[in-house]
Amino acid sequence: MREVVLTGVKPTGMPHIGNYFGAIKPAIDLAQKGQGEGWLFIADYHSLISLHRPQELNQMIYEVAASWLACGLDPEKTVIYRQSDIPELMELNWILSCLCPKGLMNRAHAYKAKVQENKEHGREDLDFGVNMGLYNYPVLMSADILMFNATHVPVGADQLQHLEIARDLAEKFNNTFEEFFVLPQAVLSEKTKIIPGIDGRKMSKSYGNHLPLFEDAKSLRKKVMKIVTDSSAPEEPKDPDHSLLFDMYRFVATPEEVKAMEKKYKEGIGWGYVKQDLFDALERLIQPMREKYQEFMNNKDQMDRILSEGAAKARPRASENLRKIRKAIGLSR
Repeated sequence: MREVVLTGVKPTGMPHIGNYFGAIKPAIDLAQKGQGEGWLFIADYHSLISLHRPQELNQMIYEVAASWLACGLDPEKTVIYRQSDIPELMELNWILSCLCPKGLMNRAHAYKAKVQENKEHGREDLDFGVNMGLYNYPVLMSADILMFNATHVPVGADQLQHLEIARDLAEKFNNTFEEFFVLPQAVLSEKTKIIPGIDGRKMSKSYGNHLPLFEDAKSLRKKVMKIVTDSSAPEEPKDPDHSLLFDMYRFVATPEEVKAMEKKYKEGIGWGYVKQDLFDALERLIQPMREKYQEFMNNKDQMDRILSEGAAKARPRASENLRKIRKAIGLSR
């Protein structure tokens, strides 16, 4: 079976360093090293669950496209397209909804988290703030994956349940009608679990502890210098295994640099020097990508062309698969 690597990215603004190491780089590497196909979609329909500001959504779509292209995604090797340019997804979404038990959606993480939040706030209506987009989110994600019979889907640990739901719905369809859908496999990146933010928690925009990937050098350095450290004196030996700065440094420095920094830790080094070395390693990585990002953001016509070409590649596959699906369920001969 031909390998199909598929990844979706919801437009939420400029990605951060954690997104790069936890999702962007692993997905690009997997697509480029594989012998099969690479697919990346911008999940703009998913954004409508919570984002209802048209201009902001439109800008974020370009930011996502520019980010992935600047990080090395090759549109000749990976099909990149907007989710909303593939209308066949909406029909498959309905078909899968008609096979999906309500109880499966009741157990979905995003819905359960919202219900728990309402409980904690003492709200009588436990579904307060829940729209059907949020509730049915895993079904649309399943349609995104199954439409192209993805064999491998890079996901973080927080998205693993959604992939399991996609597998459940694929099996339900195969058992109810005929064997059509491939059961996709999760490709988990261990790094997604341990990339720290500037306060020691997992790097996240919601925590406000992230390092934006393409922020200008001056602002980036200012954020690095705010990373939390202890009050130990410069000459005191330090434990690299229990250091937020060292945890971050190992992601961006070379193996030789990491080894040298470990030696400096054990001999004693001031936190200011460590932060400067971390910034230098970050800037060395980011600066070339930042330039490409700005070039793409200044040329949206080029991105429109790339995304349109991607949709032109994706739609015939989606249309043919939907034709077979409709035949399997009895809607056409």
